[in-house]
Amino acid sequence: MILIRVKLLEMGVSGTLEYLSELVSLPKKKKKQLNTVAVKIRMDCEGCAQKVKSALSAVKGAKSVEIDLKNQKATVDGFVDAKKVMEAAKSTGKKVEPWPYVPYTLIAHPYASGVYDKKAPPNFVRGTDEPGVATLNPDEQRYTQMFSDDNPHSCSLM
Repeated sequence: MILIRVKLLEMGVSGTLEYLSELVSLPKKKKKQLNTVAVKIRMDCEGCAQKVKSALSAVKGAKSVEIDLKNQKATVDGFVDAKKVMEAAKSTGKKVEPWPYVPYTLIAHPYASGVYDKKAPPNFVRGTDEPGVATLNPDEQRYTQMFSDDNPHSCSLM
């Protein structure tokens, strides 16, 4: 208690008021961010797609919902939380998982085990954080830089 009084005297009037207001003030709410949440959800017909769309549209903060029946994908745009979108999708009784695919060009070894997926949409593979698959090792990086795509006649081996 004595330390607080000494500290308040050292700060002066304006510093004391700021210090006390920080102690008493309520925690600030987090600002919600505009998010895009994609989920892979099993849909067999237009009726399923409509059921999923209505369930996802009911999520608080959802601005738009897009359904891609061919790729079994639902995308929700708005001020939404991914967990709430997943919960709403699961409430339909369908098999749901976060959208697992990334563009083919982002993975160094797209045909590696665990990444290649026959069911993936064209030009997509399953995402991974595994360092040996997601990125090139230093030797592979050096070999890919030996040849230039801009000038095919500039081979560094010659």
